[in-house]
Order: sequence, then structure tokens, then C-alpha cells
Amino acid sequence: MHTEKSQQLFDRARLSIPGGVNSPVRAWRGVGGNPRFIAKGQGSRLFDVDGNEYIDYIGSWGPLLLGHRHPEILAAIEEALTRGTSFGAPTGQEVELAETVRELVPSMEMVRLVNSGTEATMSALRVARGFTGREITIKFEGCYHGHVDSLLVKAGSGVATLGLPDSPGVPKGFSDTTIALPFNDPQAVEDAFLAQPEKIAAVIVEPVCGNMGCIPPNGGYLESLREITARHGALLIFDEVMTGFRVSAGGAQKLYNIVPDLTTLGKVIGGGLPIAAYGGRRDIMTHIAPSGPIYQAGTLSGNPLAVAAGLAMLRHILQHPEIYDQLNAATGKLAACAPESVTVNRIGSMMTWFFTDQAVTDYDSAKTCDTSKFGKFFHAMLERGIYLPPSQFEALFVSTAHSEEDIARTVQAAKESFEIALA
Repeated sequence: MHTEKSQQLFDRARLSIPGGVNSPVRAWRGVGGNPRFIAKGQGSRLFDVDGNEYIDYIGSWGPLLLGHRHPEILAAIEEALTRGTSFGAPTGQEVELAETVRELVPSMEMVRLVNSGTEATMSALRVARGFTGREITIKFEGCYHGHVDSLLVKAGSGVATLGLPDSPGVPKGFSDTTIALPFNDPQAVEDAFLAQPEKIAAVIVEPVCGNMGCIPPNGGYLESLREITARHGALLIFDEVMTGFRVSAGGAQKLYNIVPDLTTLGKVIGGGLPIAAYGGRRDIMTHIAPSGPIYQAGTLSGNPLAVAAGLAMLRHILQHPEIYDQLNAATGKLAACAPESVTVNRIGSMMTWFFTDQAVTDYDSAKTCDTSKFGKFFHAMLERGIYLPPSQFEALFVSTAHSEEDIARTVQAAKESFEIALA
């Protein structure tokens, strides 16, 4: 497999871009080697600048539920381009997108569009603090909610991959407003509220973790978060940037039948273009400017190209609910090929092969993985034309573009790669 052009581009990139990449995990520090530079995508495939072809299980880190260059999404973007790229003023399609989100996620009675998942979680926390008049947030170890200052505490994902401590540049006063607790431990949450009564504004959680690998909630765990927060007058925020429209048409909250107070969305909602949203109860959301005093704004919020792509994606989901059965079946076949010494977690079209024989239910158990073995597995798969997330602490994503032949080829490659990694 030739990689000379990727290497040349990476050498150039490191002269003008920190680490040569615009998001840390893309640098492959968790698996060794240098990243492939991508020339194009089509369906389930990626093609790098050296002409190598891969079956893609990153899917732009989750947004590409329908694969690369889906015709309905391309047509929507092309039509939007005939009208313009940005207006800084309201458009009718923004209203349609908000209404479609409400239809799919009924807990989001009002919706505000923003540009990234980080912006959505940052804004939702501000709303929670402003609405409750409290300052403290509970998050969970290994859950990543974007690079928000107050949430870069035991944040999993890229931070875990690179072995970094809590980030320099975050004032202590910001991190002091955050309590980090173990995931899947409801008693820890109860104890935190008892220790600081009437001071905790919100609990924010990935209902299915994807940033320490795919880790589902234990039975009753999300229900306990809902009950505890309601009893103590705090808000429950579901960060569904990853799980929204990915694990079901209505996200994890529909899958587990939990109604949070606020929800953040990203990734799939944009159909591959940069857009995100936060929303929730009407009585909370009406506190946001210009309706109320809590300020949040964005020059490119509701960008017409991203809105058009997102509408096309969500309308496809509404018209084709059967895609989730297809996605679940494909992920199930991938999960079944792992040996007993590798733990597999999956929910819907999210999955992680964990190189540990222990059950993985939280950040501490995820850290028992043998990352060197995962690195060997990653490169063995790459040599066989399978493009996985370059980190043990990320989930892979299946799309509707993955054919039965793609899945069968991936299963065979995985069996061979497990033998190499575990030898």
C-alpha cells in the first residue's frame, strides 16, 4: 500500500497546522504511524490521495448515516447553492428543520440552531445555569461534550487517546464548577446532590457513551438520573450529539424512553455539514435571547447549506424508518466475529471492539484495554482496506451504504487482524 503522497502532505501540514491536523485524534497518536489524507468519499468508501480504497467505518465521526455523497443530500445542497451560501437572516428552511427535529424528538419543544456540538453543549449549560440560578454541573468520567472549558475534566476521547491531563488553559474557577463522577453509578450522583444541596444546576450525560468507546447505560441508570435531578430541582441534559438519529430515529431518549429537560444534537442532524442544535422544554428555552435574558448568538447559525443537508437527512429518516433494522443487523454481524478475549459493546449502528476480557461499563474499565494490541489490529485492518477510528476509545459507525458484501469482507478482515493483534 503506497502512502507517499499522504506522508508528503503530513510533512507540509505540520509546518502550518498544529500537529498537522485540525482535530487531535486525526493524527493517529493512539495507534502509531501517520494519517492518510483523503481525496474523496463515495457510498461506503474512502479514497486517499495515493489512490488507496477503504471501507469506511468512521463516517466523518458519525454524521454520515447514509454514507458519502448520498444523492438526496447532494441534491438538497445543490439546490440551496442556487439561492446563496449565507444570509445572516432567518429562512423558511430553518423553521422546517426545527419542526422536523420536534417531530422526531418530542422533548425538544423549542430548538435553537448552532454550528457545532461543542457550541450546543456550551449553550445548553449556560441555559441550565441561568434557568436554575445555580452554577455546578455534574458530568461523567470519560464522557466528552466538546472542548467547553468547564467540561474538559476527565473528558475521554481525544484526551484519553493522547494521554493528556485536564487541559492547560482552563482556569481553575471553571473546572471548579464541574463534578466528574463515574458513569453507570447512580449512588455517586445521589451522594453529590446530598453533599451540595440546591447548588447543582444540571447533570449532563451521553446516554450512550461514544467517547471512551461505545458504552451503553446499565439497566435503570438513565431512569435514576431522571428521578434524582427532578427531585432536586436540577435539569437533566442528554448530550445526543453522537446518538441523536444514530441509535434510533428519536435518539437514545426514544430508545430508553427517558424525557430529558434539554438535549444537544449534532453530527447526523447536518447530513455531513457543520450544524448542531440544542433544545428542550418550552419554559426553559423561552429564557434565551431575544425571548429572555440568557444570551447566545452565532453569525452562521442556521447556515442555509447545512440546514438543507440536515433537512434532507431527517426527511429520509422519516420516510425510511426501516434503515435502523438494516443498521442493527450489520453491526450485529461485526460484533459476532470478535474472539472471547475481546469485549464488544454495541448499540444500534455504534460499536467498539475493546481489547480487554473485562466488561466495559465505565471509564476505569475502558482503561483496562491493551492499546498496543488495538494499534496492531488497526493497522492490520488498514492493510486489508478497512478504515477504523484510530483510537481504542472511539466508536465505529455503520451506514446504510455498507452492503452485505462490505460487512462480509470486514468480518473476514477482522478475523485475520484479531489473530495478528492477539498473537
